[in-house]
Amino acid sequence: MDRNAPIGVFDSGIGGLTVAREIMRQMPKERMVYFGDTARLPYGSKSQDTVIRYSRQIIRFLRTQDVKAIVIACNTASACALEAVKSDLDIPIIGVIYAGVRAAAKATRNGKIGVIGTEATIRSNVYTRALKQQRADLEIIGKPCPLFVPLVEEGLWHDSITDEVASRYLSSLKGKYIDTLVMGCTHYPLLRSTFRRVMGEEVALINPAYETAIELKELLEENGMSCTQEPGEEQYHFFVSDRAENFTNFATAILSNEIKETKQINIEEY
Repeated sequence: MDRNAPIGVFDSGIGGLTVAREIMRQMPKERMVYFGDTARLPYGSKSQDTVIRYSRQIIRFLRTQDVKAIVIACNTASACALEAVKSDLDIPIIGVIYAGVRAAAKATRNGKIGVIGTEATIRSNVYTRALKQQRADLEIIGKPCPLFVPLVEEGLWHDSITDEVASRYLSSLKGKYIDTLVMGCTHYPLLRSTFRRVMGEEVALINPAYETAIELKELLEENGMSCTQEPGEEQYHFFVSDRAENFTNFATAILSNEIKETKQINIEEY
C-alpha cells in the first residue's frame, strides 16, 4: 500500500465534513477523497440492509480512487454497516462510534452518559452496547433528535429556533443528571455552542469527529501508513451523488478555502 495514497471518507451528505475537518487539522499532510451521498440522504430513516448496500457501493467507488484507508464519517452507516463491510476489505476501515465511546467512558464521573443521534443510530443501541463493553456499570440514556440535521443543513447553527428545539430535546437528559453527552451524529458538532448553553459547563461534550481523527492518526502511524510527502495542489477531492453546487456552498462554510470543486457522480454505477 502506498503510504502517500489518499484517505477515503464518506457520509450520507454533509455532516461528515466535520470529520474531514478534524482529519485536516490533525494530519495536514494527508490527502483525502470525500464522498457525500446527497442523492439518497438521510440514512437515519433507512433500513440496515439499505444502508449496507449504499455503503458497499460507496466503498467500491472509493477503491477506484486508490485510497489507503476508509473512514465511515456517518454514525448511522457506522452503526448499521461497519461490521458488515469490514470483511470485504484488505485496507483499514473505521467508523465514528468507537473512538467517541472510549472518550465518553473516560470522561464520565458519575457514570451517566447521554447519547443524541438520528432515530436509526439510537434505535440500533450501538452506543449503549459499546459503552457497556467499556464499563458495565454505565447508565446510558439515548435520545433521538431528528430535527437537528435539517436545522444544520438550513444553516440555522445560531438561531432561536435551534435553541428552542435543543432545549426540548435535551431537557429529558438534563433531568437524568448526565455528566457526559455524546454528539452521536456528525452534523452535531456544528451545534456545539448551543448544546453547551443548554447543558451547562459541567457536562462534558464528546465530539466523535475529533476522536475519530485521533484514532485514524494513531492507526496510520502504527502501521507505517502516514503520508511523508508535502501536500500539493490536488490534496483534497470532493464527490457527491447530487446537488454539487449546494454541497460546495455548505462545505465552504465549514472548510473555508480547502474546497475548490465538487464533482457529481452516479453512485448507482458502483
